[in-house]
Amino acid sequence: MTLRIERRAVVEAAAQSLGDALHPVLRRVYAARGIASEADLSLTLSRLLPVGTLEGVDAAVELLLAHRAAGRKVLVVGDFDADGATSSALIVRALRAWGYADVDFLVPNRFEFGYGLTPEIVALGAGRKPTLIVTVDNGVASIAGVAAARARGIDVLVTDHHLPGAELPAANVLVNPNLAGSRFASRALAGVGVAFYVMAALHRALDAQGLIARAAPGPAEWLDLVALGTVADVVPLDFNNRVLVAQGLARIRAGRCVPGIRALLEIAQRERADLTASDLGFAIAPRLNAAGRLDDMSIGIRCLLADRELEARSLAARLDQLNIERRAIEARMQTDALAAVRHLGPLATEGVRQRWGVCLYEPQWHQGVVGLVASRVKERVRRPVVAFADGSDGTLRGSARSVPGVHVRDVLENIAVRHPELIARFGGHAMAAGLTLARERLDVFAAEFDAEVARWLGAHADVDRLDTDGELAADDICLATAEAVRSGGPWGAAFPEPVFDGRFAVARTRVVGEKHVKMWVELAGGTRRFDAIAFNLLAGGESRPPSGEVRLVYRLDVNVYQGERRLQLLVDHVLPA
Repeated sequence: MTLRIERRAVVEAAAQSLGDALHPVLRRVYAARGIASEADLSLTLSRLLPVGTLEGVDAAVELLLAHRAAGRKVLVVGDFDADGATSSALIVRALRAWGYADVDFLVPNRFEFGYGLTPEIVALGAGRKPTLIVTVDNGVASIAGVAAARARGIDVLVTDHHLPGAELPAANVLVNPNLAGSRFASRALAGVGVAFYVMAALHRALDAQGLIARAAPGPAEWLDLVALGTVADVVPLDFNNRVLVAQGLARIRAGRCVPGIRALLEIAQRERADLTASDLGFAIAPRLNAAGRLDDMSIGIRCLLADRELEARSLAARLDQLNIERRAIEARMQTDALAAVRHLGPLATEGVRQRWGVCLYEPQWHQGVVGLVASRVKERVRRPVVAFADGSDGTLRGSARSVPGVHVRDVLENIAVRHPELIARFGGHAMAAGLTLARERLDVFAAEFDAEVARWLGAHADVDRLDTDGELAADDICLATAEAVRSGGPWGAAFPEPVFDGRFAVARTRVVGEKHVKMWVELAGGTRRFDAIAFNLLAGGESRPPSGEVRLVYRLDVNVYQGERRLQLLVDHVLPA
């Protein structure tokens, strides 16, 4: 396929309005992302959307207060990913700190119970005798599970951010910014963001009624958890989420974070004082997610709930080991997947365009890792991808990852409307979703997925476009610019880290770890030489490192080695000059 560079447009008036104090490259980058004034750069907590504007939080507070007054047991039921783990830890920590007599958590083992508050999970949780179940990062699709809980006399508070289906669960209270008719100004909240808003509203009510000790922590105490869960779930970093992540990062850098996050940072060898959002996304979140993918996410939640450093380090070490296992499994699966994709048509030709949506399945694949494989293959083929693994009772469990312009959950819903018998269950977001279907229906689903994605993309698909922030002058390719970009975040989904393009001559290369390429490059026509690295460049079938004159799409990074900070170019794409 032919990748095409398109440079983001910059409104010069907006760039100039940001003031001379900012690095000029950063001014240009911000202006290309819609930042029009210095006020847009203020990420203080006072800029958060008011707590009371999220529909349902007042009713949630009434329900929570009633169970506190009665001294009853609250059971938090979370999802098995990092967003669910941070949401669970946040609510358990808050309720325990604010006078709730008995608070416990339960997270489904994805291999035994599947996703969400199912009747089976309710039956398991009922043994702990709760009077209130609080779901976090799940529940909006749990029709049967909520009904089962209510039939047992258990109240249910659903806090979720996933897109709702045609039917809503009959919970006592449902808090979700994505419900139809919601006027809340940030539909991009992660599950942990919704949990934070509910706890912030509860704290306000407890404080107003004099029911909380003056020394008790406020909800801001756990913004480290909010930042981690928000980044890990790859939700769009709109202004409200940028405030949450920026404030959480500031707390972590200052050492005001839970021991579990400190322990995970230590084992990932990340400097707390120099932490960025990408460190949370690429170093901490995978270790936390590994528990839910391979074992039991309760390990991750217990790590985030640990108050003693020794316990936190022990649990972080277990998570690190699970992540090592996950990476080995994923590497094998990714090799299989890319080999299968090559049969669809050589990746270097138009052949892969014959498939708008790609479905992959191997009987030996691990269902906890298919989402990562779908993500890696999606990045390679630049098409929506669903990777399937065997579930149970003749079913397949699939994880879908999408590209801009294709709302993958809506794709699944459209297929389900036309073929009600095809998909047993599904749910998710615009960019990621999960589904279950019968094994014998895979070929039918693959054809329908391909056709439905084609309807979304049509003849004018532009999925092979690479958006960049343009070229950098030779003097701007320096450590000072890299430091400015690093401190200018948080960067993430919908507020992307700056990416630049330019013509370079490859002076020397070295293969590292079989698939990564270390390069020394010079600007075309220049004499300065830059250190660069392209991770996984040889992983998709390319047989040799680049040479001669090329066009690089790259990011600026600060490489810290033995205390010395150096500029490094992180190369995302190598294109013909």
